[in-house]
Amino acid sequence: MSFPILATPRLTLDALTNRDTLSIFELFSSPCVIEYYNLEAFETPVQASNIIALFKSRFDDGLGIRWAIRLKETGQLVGTCGFNSWNVKMKSAVIGYDLMPEYWGKGITSEAVEKIVEAAFSGQLSCGRIHRIQADTVIGNIASESLLLKVGFHEEGVRRDSGYWKGQFHDLKCFGLLASN
Repeated sequence: MSFPILATPRLTLDALTNRDTLSIFELFSSPCVIEYYNLEAFETPVQASNIIALFKSRFDDGLGIRWAIRLKETGQLVGTCGFNSWNVKMKSAVIGYDLMPEYWGKGITSEAVEKIVEAAFSGQLSCGRIHRIQADTVIGNIASESLLLKVGFHEEGVRRDSGYWKGQFHDLKCFGLLASN
């Protein structure tokens, strides 16, 4: 299956390419973007090229998908969003997203997530029809929690010390959305 391109009134969601290297570097070198992320701030554009290749390989191998979030009007990359992983047999996926700080609070990520959820629940993706989408937030990431609740996710609980990065354990709050919601 070819990479699915999705559109909303303000956004185009499409594949990341090597042309996006500098934008991805800018995104993931921002300390406020990666504050709750399981990676360190990027120091070189090579790291951006590597993560683009990782996202591409996940899609090529049928393990997940990550879209570039682009402003429809200009084509400018302002973030990424997608399924870090999916399980075809279990009909489930885990979603993640990020956005350039200057675009926070404008509803861009929720617009992208809503479109991706719609595509997953209607069977438009190569993983087939998804029944459950999960999202995990680090305790204290109020913006992400608010976005998930706005889009219809339900808080399901806290998994204590469930993540480990940046030299410490993190409690993760689990959110879930079912196709039947």
